[in-house]
Amino acid sequence: MKLSLLLLELFIMKAKTPLLLIIFRLVLGPILIGLTYKYGNTIRTELVILIILGLLSDIFDGIIARKMNVSSEKFRRMDSQTDLVFWLCVSWCAWLLNPEIIKNNTFSISLLIAMEVLTYVFSISKFGKETCTHALLSKLWGLTLLVAFVSIIGFGYGGLCLYIAIVFGIIGHIDVYLIIYFLPKWEHDVPSCYHAYLIKKGVSISRNKLFNG
Repeated sequence: MKLSLLLLELFIMKAKTPLLLIIFRLVLGPILIGLTYKYGNTIRTELVILIILGLLSDIFDGIIARKMNVSSEKFRRMDSQTDLVFWLCVSWCAWLLNPEIIKNNTFSISLLIAMEVLTYVFSISKFGKETCTHALLSKLWGLTLLVAFVSIIGFGYGGLCLYIAIVFGIIGHIDVYLIIYFLPKWEHDVPSCYHAYLIKKGVSISRNKLFNG
């Protein structure tokens, strides 16, 4: 009995770290918006630092969970939805600080929003739950988003950084559409549409523990 309680306590302690990183990112989003409303242009550098910390928490929560063997479907879905909330909050901050940049790219940004909504529509229609692929191209899009938001929020400039993020966003969403199309049943952590195709053919795939963090 004591051994069982000890093992349960150790498991809970292990699970706390990645969960706390997710909660940190979830809470950080609204904090960023609040700081932007209150301080505006005077806090650009601090916002950039906090956004980078948010991205780092996203990178390490999955890695730590896998290393500690506490990753699960519920955890991965929570991670995905937290990512969405966090980046929406960052987008809001960019709008508050430089609305002209957002307005000048209304079509491209609207296209990305529509594509994101469609991933939910397609996945829920086929599997009954939202997508949770954590695909490599989506992660690459996340990095280009970071660069674009640092450029906008930190320096008031969109330009090439925003253009690259939009291009990778479109490519990443197409990859997710194909993953949803190929998968015979819902799965999380599918690296690419090619891997989804292999799963459809019954081929076992390997999931990189670092890049599927």
